[in-house]
Amino acid sequence: QPMIAKMILPWFGGSAAVWITAMLFFQMALLGGYLYAHWSVRMLRPKMQAAVHVTLLAASLALLPVVPSLSWKPEGGEDPILRILGLLTVSIGLPYILLSTTSPLLQAWYARKRGTSLPWRFFALSNFASLLGLLAYPFLVEPSATLREQSFGWSAAYAVFVLLAVITAVTDVREATPPACEGNEDRLASSPVCSPPRVREQLLWLALAACASTLLLSVTNHLTQNVASVPFLWVLPLGLYLLTFILVFEFERFYHRKTFTWLMIFAQASMAYGLFLNVNMPLESAVSLFSAGLFISCMFFHGELVRRKPAPRHLTSFYLMLSLGGALGGVLVGLVAPKILPGIFELPLALLFCVVLMLMVIEHRARHLITIASWAAAIGILAATGYYLLSYKESVRVMARNFYGGLRIQEFDVGTNNETRALLHGTIYHGTQFTAPERRREHTTYYSAGSGIGLALKALRPSSLRVGVIGLGAGSLAAYAEPGDVLWFYEINPLVEKLARAEFSYLAECRGKVEVILGDGRLSLEKEVDQQYDILVVDAFSGDAIPLHLLTKQAVELYFRHLKPSGILALHITNEHLDLAPVVERLALELGKHALYTENLPDKELDITVAKWALLSSQFFTTPELSQIAWKPDSQPGLRVWTDDYSNLSRILK
Repeated sequence: QPMIAKMILPWFGGSAAVWITAMLFFQMALLGGYLYAHWSVRMLRPKMQAAVHVTLLAASLALLPVVPSLSWKPEGGEDPILRILGLLTVSIGLPYILLSTTSPLLQAWYARKRGTSLPWRFFALSNFASLLGLLAYPFLVEPSATLREQSFGWSAAYAVFVLLAVITAVTDVREATPPACEGNEDRLASSPVCSPPRVREQLLWLALAACASTLLLSVTNHLTQNVASVPFLWVLPLGLYLLTFILVFEFERFYHRKTFTWLMIFAQASMAYGLFLNVNMPLESAVSLFSAGLFISCMFFHGELVRRKPAPRHLTSFYLMLSLGGALGGVLVGLVAPKILPGIFELPLALLFCVVLMLMVIEHRARHLITIASWAAAIGILAATGYYLLSYKESVRVMARNFYGGLRIQEFDVGTNNETRALLHGTIYHGTQFTAPERRREHTTYYSAGSGIGLALKALRPSSLRVGVIGLGAGSLAAYAEPGDVLWFYEINPLVEKLARAEFSYLAECRGKVEVILGDGRLSLEKEVDQQYDILVVDAFSGDAIPLHLLTKQAVELYFRHLKPSGILALHITNEHLDLAPVVERLALELGKHALYTENLPDKELDITVAKWALLSSQFFTTPELSQIAWKPDSQPGLRVWTDDYSNLSRILK
């Protein structure tokens, strides 16, 4: 999952939503694999099961190596979610579905031969292997192998898996014996071990799995869009989710209902308190709180699932409902929420869903004190949810959302000469503007006259300028335009352009000619003839992380193809969590470019924030003003040049 998601990230702007959509695909594919396993075990005789499975395994080898086709690159204007789902289906669909059938099929075959409940341990083993693979990727695989090497290595390993799966299927057919619950139908009807689970029990399996899945994706969305868009935060919640499966299926006694009921109440209340505090929590505290809450909640829901697991004869139906619940959570968070919710509100709604389900599960067994505490937690979560929704809307003029995240327009100091309007994506400002007519052209936030970009534009005067900007935001840089200047903004999110034109006047009052080109900036530049820009600005944020495909060797070469020989490439590298300067320094050395790094001072009265800019050029340049705010990045011995085939975030994490 992290490998294929990283392969397609550059095609969809490097957004965290790509990871959420990929998770939705894998949950749906897992459901497809479990459906196939359930159908195969229920409807086919052992020899036919083996024949069908071997045939599909052989057919899947034709899709190797796993490399997404370039034909799936977006042209602009397509629905990103549908395109990602289609791309993943064609690229990895059949191999992953067959991989996902392994756990239920092996357990069903094992139970058929041995007639014991031991196969449940295989589910824990399967999730343990998944967890190891997930953790290995950012710390072992990604730093040491290019994407091409990863693809071929994965494909070779898959071929070995196919060989082992074929041997297992054929061996199972030879050694198969009738399951313990076949033969005497009268005995089956009266046996509690062999009788099929009731519909009510199956629906409870579904609800427990759906709640855990919804909470997983909701916490991931909250952390990556409302706290910080750090890619490592995509992996952490999923790792904790898998860990709970391992613990409850392998060590059943680890889950003690009474203990985890109290922990569940505390976890839900704590996460609600975290919503109450909202953005006032430090990153470390927010990540710790919501990660711990997710872990405890998933332990409760998955522990209750294990307590209700059926006889081995019905394990495929159990896994089917479990995967259906997981897919349902993915659909709610990945597809439904972006369409119907104006903000990132999945987490508070998921907490309400979870506490209601907890009450349903424990109500008829719990003691009076636990019941009171559970209802108190439910009321507290409801209150915290209401407060969170109100605070999220505080000072907000407009709130909207699409695939790329939630956007808000906020107003401050209304009615005064300092009245400002700001565009926020998650918790990050993407430009502000004073609304008073005489102050609308003032340069604010990261784009002050004393910032690296402000001084670079000043150094290129007095001639008229051709300026390219990747990332529109509020359109702040249009305030620098003079008559005769031409500005092209490249913006991947159509909602950003809509808000920039409706809520800010930078574009409408631009003194030069301005045009907005919708689509990923790099993909758009690849299609264009050389633009001969005087300056090309890369200021494309996704939350608080610059999309990695905009900071590779191939990307910088493309930028300089569109620059005049004396042109300047301006990279906005302000980032709270990632130290991007060493990456830029390594690229500059590799390509033989001169680099200057600047950092300006903040000014709260003028709404100016600290901004770090890297200015690259083929010709050496500097001015006294630039020299005063210049600094030298820390060296990173052994740091490899980032390319489209290789990048390593762990080396630059602050």
